[in-house]
Amino acid sequence: MARDPDPTDDQDWQERGLRMAADVEPGMWIVKHVHRFNEHAIASLVPPVFASYARIFHPAMTIDGDPIRWADVAAANGTTAHPVMEWGSLVGSWRTPEQPGVWQEAPERGSLPPRTARAVVGVLRRFTQTSDTCWFAHWEGSGRITAPEHYPRLPMPSREHMVLFSGDIDLADTQFGGGMLGMSAHLWWPEDRAWCVATDIDLMTTYLGASAECVEAVLSAPELEALPAAPDQKITWDSDTINPLPGSPSSGF
Repeated sequence: MARDPDPTDDQDWQERGLRMAADVEPGMWIVKHVHRFNEHAIASLVPPVFASYARIFHPAMTIDGDPIRWADVAAANGTTAHPVMEWGSLVGSWRTPEQPGVWQEAPERGSLPPRTARAVVGVLRRFTQTSDTCWFAHWEGSGRITAPEHYPRLPMPSREHMVLFSGDIDLADTQFGGGMLGMSAHLWWPEDRAWCVATDIDLMTTYLGASAECVEAVLSAPELEALPAAPDQKITWDSDTINPLPGSPSSGF
């Protein structure tokens, strides 16, 4: 899979300077407020305590590694780009491996691409007073990390084994496991709780809860493809009610 050529993309969390947390209390406010996972809504991933929400789309890639927006893929397929669009509905199937001349690689599932993460950070750092103290949680079930048994895990609904790390906001592009198969944090937020970012391991998009001003800045960022969202918005593979519904994907939603 094409990756941003920045050399730090191949470095694991220890090389980047993240510190594994021996206490998960900094993340318990999220556990307290998120909804049950079986509701399959944004509120199941990001606590419904923010004024505004956004959905950030992971780009598809050309053969040369250039990002392709979902809106451009929709235009090429005669489908409609909208806030609840799903990749399988845009291209007609969850099993389409590529579309020559349009895209070569589908959006990353379960991981915010490093280049996209850096663009998100470029916006979010302006909306927190604690950019030097952020928290990053990665689901141990990804297989990319193994924490010592004595370290506590953040008990997120249906993702109970979240390992918590701390570090500067610039470490949000860290790929746990390193290399081509590395995977981003699945949940991250600043110490002052000004916003919260979630990338579930089954999804091709990332969700943000923040102030209205912060979300507007994300929606306006030219490097990002993002659309407004709401806490009760569904996140399942069949959530797209505008485009034709394809067959069920083999796994995930």
